[in-house]
Amino acid sequence: MCGIAGIWHRDMRPIDADALRRMTRILTHRGPDEEGYHSEPGIGLGHRRLSIIDLATGQQPLSNEDGTLWVAFNGEIFNYLELRGDLEKRGHRFRTTSDTETLVHLYEEKGLDFVHDLNGQFAIALWDRPRRRLVLARDRVGIRPLFHAALADGTVIFGSEMKALFAHGALRAELDPVALGQVATLWVSVPPRTPFRGVEELPPGTMLVLEHDKRVHMRYWRLDFPDQEDYEEQPFSYWREGVQELLHDAVRLQLRSDVPVATYLSGGLDSSILTALVKRFHNRDLTTFSVGFEDARFDERQYQQLMVAHLGTDHREIEVSGSDVGRALADVVWFAERPMMRTAPAPLLALSGLVRANGIKVVLSGEGADEVFAGYNLFREDKVRRFWARNPGSAWRPMLLSRLYPYVTRNPRAESFWRLFFRKGLENTSDPYYSHSVRWQNTSQIRGVLSPDIQAQMQSDDELLAELEGYLEPERERWHPLCRAQYLEMSLFLSNYLLSSQGDRMMMGNSVEGRVPFLDHRLIEFAARIPPKFKLRGLNEKYILKKAFADLLPSSIHERPKQPYRAPISACLTGGTNLASQLLRDEALQESGLVSVPAARKLLAKAADGDGVISERDEMALAIVTSLQLLHYQFVANFNRADIAETACIIR
Repeated sequence: MCGIAGIWHRDMRPIDADALRRMTRILTHRGPDEEGYHSEPGIGLGHRRLSIIDLATGQQPLSNEDGTLWVAFNGEIFNYLELRGDLEKRGHRFRTTSDTETLVHLYEEKGLDFVHDLNGQFAIALWDRPRRRLVLARDRVGIRPLFHAALADGTVIFGSEMKALFAHGALRAELDPVALGQVATLWVSVPPRTPFRGVEELPPGTMLVLEHDKRVHMRYWRLDFPDQEDYEEQPFSYWREGVQELLHDAVRLQLRSDVPVATYLSGGLDSSILTALVKRFHNRDLTTFSVGFEDARFDERQYQQLMVAHLGTDHREIEVSGSDVGRALADVVWFAERPMMRTAPAPLLALSGLVRANGIKVVLSGEGADEVFAGYNLFREDKVRRFWARNPGSAWRPMLLSRLYPYVTRNPRAESFWRLFFRKGLENTSDPYYSHSVRWQNTSQIRGVLSPDIQAQMQSDDELLAELEGYLEPERERWHPLCRAQYLEMSLFLSNYLLSSQGDRMMMGNSVEGRVPFLDHRLIEFAARIPPKFKLRGLNEKYILKKAFADLLPSSIHERPKQPYRAPISACLTGGTNLASQLLRDEALQESGLVSVPAARKLLAKAADGDGVISERDEMALAIVTSLQLLHYQFVANFNRADIAETACIIR
């Protein structure tokens, strides 16, 4: 796992070595072990290395035999041994044992089609000197990040994180009001748009090819589902055994490493399955890590300890308080580079710190299982609402919604509100965003906390949906409603929030590589073919996954209702002396110009009220306000290139 940065000039002029060094060194947290560069007229590649495979000779940037191809690479190619064996049979000569070297030889063999053979999580920058071609490629579901920006003179700069682009010196960080409006509605900006003007992210499953005056985006992989009435006629056992075989093999491949590999153990189904597979079949001395909360509402340690006792792992845990979360938010936003509606990334940053403190560089985690196997309450909400819509006057059909949230305290007034909330747009089942529209309409009200100037520059609802529609697969109306909902989650929330703000960024903030076996593309493609009735059985989520691995788990884990991972918000932002709290003062809000000061005051008053009555939407609004203030402070107001060049320190 590493960090990459680079500069491409279309006119083939020399590279500014100081700018490339700044861009690379600001990513030191992604690769503290080594630093490397390759420059020639027209291209500069920088690399920060976290040594995982081939500790002795895996330095980057790396070339082919004659130096005509160069690659800087962030991630892992899990099937590199199989690829290497085939390439050697075809006459290619290797001088390292790293997975990186397979990339240049595979490109020599297959050209731009090389990405189709890769099983991995990656962001790749490959320079083809004879063609004067730069290829940027990102893995199929966006596990590893990659950003780029075009400068006024036609130069393109790129890097693993947006801060690398700002470190170049020619691009100043400026927040994009259109993106902020999208985040305050959809939770994320619509790719390739990012929160910063002029900066684009390379979408998952995409290559950007720069060659002379040509600039071509190529989508090499798409998530696809069968037509609604076109599923294979296979028994349940066929699908169950396929899931077992593919997840077993994904775990086997992702355990490839020249350093120890641990697992996260949250106490939920997904991490418990992964940990059980590793412990039972691969590593008897497995180390596991988990986070617990001082606030019992968020704590799941009883389930974590149950799995530890069941498997006998060497377990380490960290407890996080509300004040810990508040103190960590500045670092969270620095690494995430995005506004966010939750503080949930903060405990995960602390958890990766615990991993690194124990001398571990690699962990497996259960991200992706909820998207691939239909585990979120959102999928069950959609099913209940469609059932209710067939008889809108029914008194008992909406009562099914109460079954989805057994962990939420209820009262008659709340129940009445609950029904009114889910009643909105109930009969509009032809809406292509039916599964998400109620939630998006609710969160869109958060836009009211932004300043009038920012609101005036945001898109209208129609403009936002038009941009979203341009990014998404146009043929998705042919799919089953569950598949449409899964697609939206995987295309938007998974790569742009979960794998970013809660995944790669929080792990790499402490120089830890995360691997996600549930997102092996073979498993994703197989699961897409599974009939929806086997993923969501009645209201039983992830049914096939539970059945496939029930024998590995205690019944209390296997049968446990899903509890969303959350962290305190308002409790960690009021009355504190940390940077996040300081930036919520009136003078700081006025200086940034991003937030309506009266609206922010009202939110803070609710949060400080001793009776604890603050709605979930208000808590999300408070998280948005806080993270926006931190983004402005760290990237817009105080981003200092000179400090970066000398110390490569993060700004806190």
